[in-house]
Amino acid sequence: MSIRSGLLILSLVLLPLQIPADEIPALPAETSLSSTADHRKFEQLAGPFHSGPEVTRACLECHTEAALQVHRSIHWTWRFEQPETGQTLGKRFALNNLCQGIAGSYERCSSCHVGYGWEDEHFDFTAEDRVDCLVCHDTTGTYVKFPTGAGHPPYEDTPFRGRLFKAPDLAHVARHVGRSSRETCGTCHFEGGGGDAVKHGDLDSSLLAPPRHVDVHMDPDGLNFSCATCHEFSGHIQQGSRYQLKAAPEAGVAVPGRESDRPACQSCHGAAPHDTGIHNKLNQHAEFIACQTCHVPAIARGGLPTKTLWDWSVAGRRDEQGRPVVEMEDGLVVYDGMKGAFQWEENLVPEYRWFDGNMHYTLLGDPIDPSAPVPVNRPLGEPGQPGARIWPFKIMAGRQPYDTHYNTLLVAHLFGRDENAFWRGYDWDAALASGMATARRTGQTEAGFSGEYGFVDTRMYWPVNHMVAPREDALSCESCHGVDGRLADLPGVYIPGRDRHPWEPFGWLAVWLTLLSVVAHGLGRYLIHRRRMRGAA
Repeated sequence: MSIRSGLLILSLVLLPLQIPADEIPALPAETSLSSTADHRKFEQLAGPFHSGPEVTRACLECHTEAALQVHRSIHWTWRFEQPETGQTLGKRFALNNLCQGIAGSYERCSSCHVGYGWEDEHFDFTAEDRVDCLVCHDTTGTYVKFPTGAGHPPYEDTPFRGRLFKAPDLAHVARHVGRSSRETCGTCHFEGGGGDAVKHGDLDSSLLAPPRHVDVHMDPDGLNFSCATCHEFSGHIQQGSRYQLKAAPEAGVAVPGRESDRPACQSCHGAAPHDTGIHNKLNQHAEFIACQTCHVPAIARGGLPTKTLWDWSVAGRRDEQGRPVVEMEDGLVVYDGMKGAFQWEENLVPEYRWFDGNMHYTLLGDPIDPSAPVPVNRPLGEPGQPGARIWPFKIMAGRQPYDTHYNTLLVAHLFGRDENAFWRGYDWDAALASGMATARRTGQTEAGFSGEYGFVDTRMYWPVNHMVAPREDALSCESCHGVDGRLADLPGVYIPGRDRHPWEPFGWLAVWLTLLSVVAHGLGRYLIHRRRMRGAA
């Protein structure tokens, strides 16, 4: 081929790149390049819509299988069959020491359900139009569920406890749907336990746009991860559950088409993420210490304190008008007549336990020992056990009702329009009887209520996974290798600087004898040298 022919062919190949910029067709300003569909053009979404289920029915005209996929997710069922412990968990069955449980309080609790109309135990979990598409796919920032609306948004502007909830334009939201985001996930997960930062400590609204030192993954100027970057979804089923974590992932770096352990740290960073250095010590640590232990040095460090104590035993105080008394300290509610007394903490150092990814829960009907703090849940895993690692936890302290005759935890009917609801009549006897009756009707328990109750101290463990700090802010060696280090009370592992081996004094004696021998030898050599120098003179 001649040089002239080659140049001609090259010019033809490059020709499409030579089109003047002003001749390239422009995309509409609002066109999203992340989707192949412009939902503004769909006639089904033109509205007007008068309810959430109407929107869902329109969505299902195209996304025919979406609701059925959601029906199989824990976001919908609030039920999880734990294969290792055999317990039936999920928000419908597991207790907590925040709002105790959902029995009898469905209209309030289901404001974080991905559905519409869960008002009582008769909710139809097979109804496709009850799935809420907008709560996860809104991109306008205007869609919100009403706190006591059984999962519905407000259909007209409605005040609630001093805040005005504006009715969203459902058609506008439906025409501007997109992928889930930190905003949509955070609508529920940042507000768990009844308020921002209350429950987890490592999940709050500071993660909407966190600086790098708060979360190195979600920093908008850095990696800018969304929740689904790690908690990948397939068919509306997300990866990762607090009811069963991968404490010791084995699949390694995630590769498309191969089984992975996402959202484990090792799925991206591998099993040996550190520079080998001297003796490869950091990577050896990673064999039995969770990444989060060193790389989440503290939680609640985005400017929002997290709740560390919830005492229900003192709830019920009201003023002369019958309204719940509210007391504040430093801008935080420390007492609410509806819920009791609270304590808060910012920049909270986690506590550490051996953990194999599984939790054992104290469920309704399980016997308890009220003479000591009752573990609402407790991490499983023993030192040296395959799959167990040292893991950080937020430990939530509580004081909640229990049956003093049967020695079992109780669940109260908190929210409702009837006088049995505690937040209406402030009668623990009625609220506990009603809550336990509902729990029995729904199959949550077969346990009864003797009518005799008291309050017991409880503890609940929340695994820490978020607010990952950059590596320069990770824990130093001295944080753990010391008598008063973070792992001072952790059993089952020998930590230099904290622990002493029975033979250690003999080792140090050998070191000092060796040093003394070296000094004596050096001194002898010096004295002999001096003597020789005098003889030569």
